[in-house]
Amino acid sequence: MAEPAMQLPPEVSVGEARLLLSPKLFQIGRLSLGQAAKLAGHSKAAFMELLGKHGVPVFDYAARELRDEVEL
Repeated sequence: MAEPAMQLPPEVSVGEARLLLSPKLFQIGRLSLGQAAKLAGHSKAAFMELLGKHGVPVFDYAARELRDEVEL
């Protein structure tokens, strides 16, 4: 994975930027769960907790898809 090259304000650390960016990149489908967790510097389990704190669903099923899955 390429290192992001951007200038951050002095009050924003690289770690904070990664923690804030990784859930969004996962949410829009640009990174997988594992990739986003790695970017954030967390295990998959810890990253899933982080997603919950940010209100980002880990599984994004439409109601019909979820109903179909449950009926199997």
